[in-house]
Amino acid sequence: MAGEDGKPGLFELSNGTITAKITNLGATITSLLVPDAQGNLADVVLGFDSLESYHDNPPYFGCIVGRVANRIKQGKFTLNGVEYSLAINNGPNSLHGGNKGFNKVLWEVVEYNNDKNPSVTFKYHSKDGEEGYPGDVIVTATYSLPSSTSLKLEMEAVPLNKPTPINLAQHTYWNLAGHNSGNVLGHSIQIWASHVTPVDENSIPTGEIMPVSGTPFDFTTENKIGSRIHELPVGYDHNYVLDCGEEKSGLKHVAKVKHPLSSRVLNLWADAPGVQFYTANYVSGVVGKAGAVYEKHAGLCLETQGFPNAINQPNFPSIAVQPGEKYRHNMLFEFSTE
Repeated sequence: MAGEDGKPGLFELSNGTITAKITNLGATITSLLVPDAQGNLADVVLGFDSLESYHDNPPYFGCIVGRVANRIKQGKFTLNGVEYSLAINNGPNSLHGGNKGFNKVLWEVVEYNNDKNPSVTFKYHSKDGEEGYPGDVIVTATYSLPSSTSLKLEMEAVPLNKPTPINLAQHTYWNLAGHNSGNVLGHSIQIWASHVTPVDENSIPTGEIMPVSGTPFDFTTENKIGSRIHELPVGYDHNYVLDCGEEKSGLKHVAKVKHPLSSRVLNLWADAPGVQFYTANYVSGVVGKAGAVYEKHAGLCLETQGFPNAINQPNFPSIAVQPGEKYRHNMLFEFSTE
């Protein structure tokens, strides 16, 4: 099976309508072809042509990040009376699991089906002390195409011998016009969140849960991403509290993204407490697929997650997981046109 010789493999999931390509390096979505209203396909995720490029992927295109997604203040936390120190790799903070997070490791390929129920399952054993985190953790991620127009991701993680923070996130950059179509400021978005967690100058939440009403963060009704982005220093890079979405099959409605010209729509459903809405503020001159050059705001991320720095914020939902407990995080990406 591809990917078992120490080199990354590429796994295609296709059902005749959408086609995903996923590598076991970082459990990363490298390509996703989705039709518009006329049936024209476009690759709606940013990424690289060469799998080798994902070994060093500063924007975190397409990958699963962990053991703890997002920022941990000063790369420190205390759990059960023990203080742990992590790599500082984002200003004064630890970001997305450290220097070699889950996005840079080769996951084992457990199962691959590209038949009438396409899916691929990856597994990774994160060792005690890896990137400074306590305890061994077994992580699995399954991508599948449950219907003709949807992609599902099911993530699980089980600590074997020590309590540990766990917060996995999927870091795909979406551009529903096509990955090489310029910025996403003309996309519209609705986010089912009436609060955000405001941040300090180092992008660490202050601990406050702030209503979005009357602020540029208010996407409780559909609005263009670019409508108020100029009111923020560099763009959106904030955790939204998912508190008002309807539920189906145990998943909350997170967001709806629409590209008016192609009429492609993405509806995201998940079971995490928050979502980081990020508008690729720090992407600049990145050479991607087919020579496309990605600039600021070339894509948008909807990283469902536990809250940033939750391990150090007692009033945030806990991300500590005990040995034998199972962390679960499920996401459903539904594509349509309207």
